[in-house]
Amino acid sequence: MRKKVILDVDTGVDDALGIILAVGSEQLDIVGITTVNGNVSCEQATINTCKILQLLHLGEFIPVIAGSTQPLIRKPHFEHRVHGNDGIGGALADMDVHVGDTAGFGPDYIIDQVMKNKGEITLIMTGPLTNLALAIMKCPELVQHVKEVIVMGGVVQGYGNVTPTAEYNMYVDPEAAKLVLHAGFTSLTLVGLDVTRRALLTQEHIAQLNESPIKDYIVQSTAAYTQRYYERNAVFACVLHDPLAVGVAISKGVVSTAHYYVDVETKSELCDGQTVCDFQNRLQASPNAYVCTDINEEAFLQLFIQAIALAGEKYA
Repeated sequence: MRKKVILDVDTGVDDALGIILAVGSEQLDIVGITTVNGNVSCEQATINTCKILQLLHLGEFIPVIAGSTQPLIRKPHFEHRVHGNDGIGGALADMDVHVGDTAGFGPDYIIDQVMKNKGEITLIMTGPLTNLALAIMKCPELVQHVKEVIVMGGVVQGYGNVTPTAEYNMYVDPEAAKLVLHAGFTSLTLVGLDVTRRALLTQEHIAQLNESPIKDYIVQSTAAYTQRYYERNAVFACVLHDPLAVGVAISKGVVSTAHYYVDVETKSELCDGQTVCDFQNRLQASPNAYVCTDINEEAFLQLFIQAIALAGEKYA
């Protein structure tokens, strides 16, 4: 049986690759995709998500439900410098997108599907955690019926990617992240920059793909992202942050995890959004997250390339 999942996205370059991976793996039953303010506005994230589904000829089969248009209490903080003004690097600009039926509200959709499928839904969160926080606030018992939460977010042993200490998704809505971490989920996995920075899609990997509209899209959408990454890190690659979270949902063996207590800073002049992992149990608090500490890069990239190749052959 395929694992039932809801993807919660702020569709930028890597969220889009995560969606394609989720489809191409054929291991996940995507019961819906909720969108949230983050890399781009919620409206743009919804458009981008619909474009990716249209590219895969799945626009009529996977519902897309728009969620929160802003963080819980803070102002939006977009990442146009990384993902481009449209969020997907200018790719699919000429696509006549059909947004489809986005009636409803993302947090409500999460509640509805989890409560209808108790113990079966895995939530894969690749944007700020606003939608899930709102769902918990409205329906606290939700946490008892989610099978698993997988969060692309945080960094516990390295530097941030939006401030010196904070990873982007946590920085945009740290109050939401704190609420989610303290909600009491029985299984919550943090896929942070500690491991995602090692999931690098290179030109050699892309060259392995057969010619298809999917390959064309990947080449175009990642071009500027890859160039900016090279300018900052002297490595010519696209970091697969969000696809790794999807990869963990497909096969946990691509990462190693350890169970720790994790919290998020919300009241600091310099460190808002920092994820603090209590490695030495100094706070004497019960562990609340499975933190990714290592990655099998080869296994994950093989999984990713195979799934993208299949998507190119079958869905486009």
